[in-house]
Amino acid sequence: MQGSQRDQRNQRNQHSLRAREFEAFVAGAGGRLLHAATLLTAEPPGAAPEAQRLLVGALAHTRADWSRLRGEDPYERTRQELTRRFAHTGWRHRRPRGGLLGVLPPQERLVLVLRLFEGVADEQVAASLGLPVERVRALHTRAMATLLSRPVESAAPR
Repeated sequence: MQGSQRDQRNQRNQHSLRAREFEAFVAGAGGRLLHAATLLTAEPPGAAPEAQRLLVGALAHTRADWSRLRGEDPYERTRQELTRRFAHTGWRHRRPRGGLLGVLPPQERLVLVLRLFEGVADEQVAASLGLPVERVRALHTRAMATLLSRPVESAAPR
């Protein structure tokens, strides 16, 4: 009976340790992931309910797999899940929402955020989106051309 109690105590300790590890991960990476989600949804940073929903879903998926992530980068895993969720709900984010990236279609926005903000290589972006590398490069080029052709908005209030 004592062995069984010891096993249960060890399991509780392991569960508690995994929970603390996950909480530390969220504390360290949550802000950057939320910023990426906000860029994807093109919502204003202060009020980004869609970005928060995307991030919570991605974090829930990472948490569910947390004990199986040994040796795998949890940030990368969460970003991939965030990307997957946005790609599957991109149609919800088609209408312009304002902001710099709000003028871009969802797929261009996704490629631009992954390439510029996250620093992901073309080949990795292509693999995660299931697109040819040439298509990712074309989307990136088109997005940059769109952004660079826009007039610069004044930062000073009038």
